[in-house]
Amino acid sequence: MKKIVSLILIVSLLVVLGFSTYSCKPKEEKPTWTPKEEYKLSVVVGPTFWWGLGAQKFADDVKEKTDGKVNIKVYYGGQLFAGKQTNEFQLMASGAIDFAWGSTINWSPVIKEMNVFSLPFFINTFENLDKMEYGETGKIIFKKMEEKGVVGLAWAENGFRELTNSKREIRRPEDLKGLKIRVVGSPIFLDIFRQLGADPTNMNWADAVTAFQQGTVDGQENPVGVLIPVKIWQYHKYATFWNYLVDPVIVGVNKKIWDEFPDDIKKAIKEAAEEAAEYEKALCRAGLDGDKSINILKEKFGVTPEVADPVKYLEDNGMKVTFLTDEEREAFIEATKPVFDEWVDKIGKEVVEAAKRDMGK
Repeated sequence: MKKIVSLILIVSLLVVLGFSTYSCKPKEEKPTWTPKEEYKLSVVVGPTFWWGLGAQKFADDVKEKTDGKVNIKVYYGGQLFAGKQTNEFQLMASGAIDFAWGSTINWSPVIKEMNVFSLPFFINTFENLDKMEYGETGKIIFKKMEEKGVVGLAWAENGFRELTNSKREIRRPEDLKGLKIRVVGSPIFLDIFRQLGADPTNMNWADAVTAFQQGTVDGQENPVGVLIPVKIWQYHKYATFWNYLVDPVIVGVNKKIWDEFPDDIKKAIKEAAEEAAEYEKALCRAGLDGDKSINILKEKFGVTPEVADPVKYLEDNGMKVTFLTDEEREAFIEATKPVFDEWVDKIGKEVVEAAKRDMGK
């Protein structure tokens, strides 16, 4: 009996000693984060466009806010996706691209919900756009992006897309009949212009310029932030400001890369994205929303825009700028209703209804 008791005591002592030894072992630390030498950022446009300026500010701000730990190089003009804009999102999701300032138009083939911004004559104002981006609509889209491997950091902008042409003033749907219009290659754009009686065609900008010069293409649609840098008045006399749809830009990052960043680095990058996006949005809207964006640029960023009144600037360069009346806008809404209804089903009613709630429609 004594032997059994002694054995129990010895085993108990060994267990206690073993437990003590185990519990005193230091906890294994997580591996130290090592940043890449360079993080690649894709942008479709060149460095002189508002969109390009915003991307560069983001890269500069990230470097400053992370004390040089995260170095982002901006690759302009679509260098990273070999000319096919719609490949950008997939390349970022796969990790071939780390960051991008990308258009919802170019990413919509992957995230169909992004087509909500391209529904004809649906949003129309900056106020409505902001309500959608920072409301339920924006949350749905960022969630869909993350499911595909990309984290959305901030909403930037390319702007409402306006119409220009070399033939005539456009005030009614009938005015577009027979005009050959260069459009983005997204199917909804082709559907809208066909419904309006135009002949839409998709081509890259260099080919479009040649076609404008030769008179084989009559017009095109783009935001002011593109019209001015490309000097659209060299090819077209007429501009219609109709805000028929809008082109938001999203600051995105590969999810795997994002998840590897420590919390303090994530915070710095997120802040840089939001500040650069606010700056870039103000550049896009300067002179189009009264003094609001001009004041943001001056007071927050210490910048005075070179073109404080884009409409007057286009007129000073010989263009006739037309704004639609409410009645004229209604005619376009009615004319494009079949396209609107068809695309609601393609996009998904959930996100369209969320957009209506955000806008209070």
